[in-house]
Amino acid sequence: MIDQLTKAVRFRALHERPEPFLIPNPWDAGTARLLAGLGYEALATTSLGVANALGRTRAGKQDILDNCRVISEATSLPVNADLENGYADEPAEAAKMVERACAHGAVGASIEDASGDPGAPIYDFGLAVERVRAAVEVARALPVPLVLTARAENLLHGVNDLDDTIRRLQAFEAAGADVLYAPGLRTLDQMRAVVSSVGKPVNVVMGFADPTITLDGLAEIGVRRVSIGGALSRLALRSFLDGARQMLQGRFGFVTDLASISELHQAFEA
Repeated sequence: MIDQLTKAVRFRALHERPEPFLIPNPWDAGTARLLAGLGYEALATTSLGVANALGRTRAGKQDILDNCRVISEATSLPVNADLENGYADEPAEAAKMVERACAHGAVGASIEDASGDPGAPIYDFGLAVERVRAAVEVARALPVPLVLTARAENLLHGVNDLDDTIRRLQAFEAAGADVLYAPGLRTLDQMRAVVSSVGKPVNVVMGFADPTITLDGLAEIGVRRVSIGGALSRLALRSFLDGARQMLQGRFGFVTDLASISELHQAFEA
């Protein structure tokens, strides 16, 4: 198995390439190994995928960390950890999750400005920047060169203000974030506006975007990293529900669409 430092160096190098790389989001060891077998170069955890697997609306702090270790140990690929808001409001406390994620095998981590409070879903600008600054400070003190991603969550929480989103990303960049990320961008024009406004690599998540956008189109506007969030988990669960509903109706046509056992075993053994 490749050591964590080597994974960290490889992960950082992926962001320095001129073309974007794809970083899918498994939710357990099996899905991680399947993705590695398909040839992906890195993986990212998904807090939504973990919550789905646990049958909850939100995964807890230890659930996230345990999943991070499972995904990190499943393959030799570098792993980025979705840490939500660090499970704390106060900057130093939230930043501790970055250190814990590294201790659980991650070589990248994201921190977001969504508060989890329905009444005030996005942290005030100053606090959001302080939280990123604290996370960067922790990341820089780690024994591996962890890639710190800062997320501006406006568009996922009803704050449809692209200018404020860009302002936050620019401030996060100035605070030292390595990668910038605004989930909820739908169009190439929105993505282009974000990419052109900052100097650091930008992650785009396609789980919320116009599905006609291609990787080539993302490359043309300068996107460096492309994830899918919890979309693969939701896709798998949709297939599960479809099959279960057929079975409840006394029909079993879904068995013609199954992955073969040998195909799965070959991927897991690899």
